[in-house]
Amino acid sequence: MRVITAQEAEERFGISEAQIEQWEDDLSKGVFHGEPQSEIAVGRPLMFGEIMRQVGFKEPLRKVKAIDARAKQLGMRRSDYLRYLVDKDLEAAGLSDSACRAQTEAFL
Repeated sequence: MRVITAQEAEERFGISEAQIEQWEDDLSKGVFHGEPQSEIAVGRPLMFGEIMRQVGFKEPLRKVKAIDARAKQLGMRRSDYLRYLVDKDLEAAGLSDSACRAQTEAFL
């Protein structure tokens, strides 16, 4: 990738070096010029339309390799396979997704 010169930037985009320096100074102070073109959202969008919390645990490497192999057999990623297993177990225990959602909404 080639870095363009200040003169090329001004010719291409109509933005002077002084203007870029002013914007940089303003941004460092929290001043944002212009109007948002869409809703401003911080962070990754919700995957499933609800609040998510990361769940993690450690397993021996041999078990992780077995998990990955089984996930691959099923055409899944590791995370999708683990979600699938949890969903099936919760369903078998009578704690389906709709029941969990109702409990979560009551908690919030």
